[in-house]
Amino acid sequence: MTAPRILLFDSGMGGLTVASAVRRAEPGATLIYAADNAAFPYGAWDEPQLVKRIVAVVGKLIDETRPDLVVIACNTASTLALAALRERYTVPFVGTVPAIKPAAEQTKSGLIGVLATPGTVNREYTKTLIHTYAFHCKVFLHGAKRLAEIAEAKLKGQSVDPEELKHEIAPVFRKRDHKQTDVVVLGCTHYPLLLDEMRALAPWPVTYIDPAPAIARRVSDLLRSAKMNGAGVNGTASHGTVFLTSARGRGSESLAAYAAMGFGANEVLDLPV
Repeated sequence: MTAPRILLFDSGMGGLTVASAVRRAEPGATLIYAADNAAFPYGAWDEPQLVKRIVAVVGKLIDETRPDLVVIACNTASTLALAALRERYTVPFVGTVPAIKPAAEQTKSGLIGVLATPGTVNREYTKTLIHTYAFHCKVFLHGAKRLAEIAEAKLKGQSVDPEELKHEIAPVFRKRDHKQTDVVVLGCTHYPLLLDEMRALAPWPVTYIDPAPAIARRVSDLLRSAKMNGAGVNGTASHGTVFLTSARGRGSESLAAYAAMGFGANEVLDLPV
């Protein structure tokens, strides 16, 4: 049986946290990573234009890599464009959404923090998740403007400014009626890259919910149920390849970071904004 081919897509390096979880769950799968670094970060984009961009870029990547399954390893892209992607392409998709439901199940205080990009925080999809699964809790949403970029800088070997990070995460650590936040949702796949620093700088210990393990389980479920076995073998990209949409992502620091996370080969699919 030929190994299934899985394409993991993100705006940048954050989806590497998901790739690691998928690799652990499916060690025999062919993993290909794609970063739309030409358009990074997605948070500043106008939504209709971003949906158009994501659908077009993912389509080019599907043509190039011929995957059996695509993981949208990005909260912004998933909450915004997943429906459009499923409508346009026949390949199965696994998305990434803020882990509101497990947070509501795990909290003891009823106070939940959600760290996400400004776009994800303001999106109706996120509010619907809260109203559906955490209606009995108080949810503190914070659109962190710099966390994703801080995470990418760390992965490239740059130091993290503790004061800047502390400022970015502080709004979700709240107290009310002698209770305090006890669960924090990491609503962007970049954020687990900063988990050690968050734990060290947080005003008190909390449970952090990383969506990557649940995404990996969903990938495994789909592979089993659909009996996928490498239908996409016509794709030319090999296991451990990262596709970039701009050559500016080919700096030595970036390529070393991808290689350290298991993606040592690289190709540029030039898709300027």
